[in-house]
Amino acid sequence: MLKIQEIKANVEAGKAKLVPGLIQEALSDGTTAQVILSAMIEAMSNVGNKFSAGEIFVPEMLIAAKAMSKGVDELKPALASAGAVSLGQCIIGTVAGDLHDIGKNLVCIMIESAGFDVIDLGVDVSANKFIDTIKDNPDVKVIALSALLTTTMPSLKETVSAIKSSGLTGFKVIVGGAPITADFAKEIGADAYAPDAGSAVVTVKGLI
Repeated sequence: MLKIQEIKANVEAGKAKLVPGLIQEALSDGTTAQVILSAMIEAMSNVGNKFSAGEIFVPEMLIAAKAMSKGVDELKPALASAGAVSLGQCIIGTVAGDLHDIGKNLVCIMIESAGFDVIDLGVDVSANKFIDTIKDNPDVKVIALSALLTTTMPSLKETVSAIKSSGLTGFKVIVGGAPITADFAKEIGADAYAPDAGSAVVTVKGLI
């Protein structure tokens, strides 16, 4: 278990170069991939909580997320052979007219690390692109929409409206971004709102 604690500490500290080697050592010692993944998820949960509380900021969050991403890549072969169960698919993207992606990328890493299969559509994504992707992935559980500019808040509203009126069902829509509030999310018909990457994971898991 000491190796697990070492992995957690290095993920939290953003030591991306050290994490893969520590994971291989833990696997060699007989620790299962799922136990290691759970430990890393717990580490990123701690990071998310610190970020939400204002104890750390975006740079620290990004380096921890990079370490987590390296760890997940290292674990993928072992997880695949162990038949790890996915929590479901999540489609994510920044809405049309908005080219910001740092926050979205953080959410992607956090949600993927929590056990979801993430389909990242990138930035400047039209409502039709979201809808077409939902049609291509009928088992999707969550649609995550990001808007980082006040000028693209109307685009967020239009995208939620288009998705909700498309006739497609079986998923929840969560929104977020710097100018977005819980009241605005409710006003435009979103099922949930998250103010940051840390809370996004908790919220998304609560939606399914």
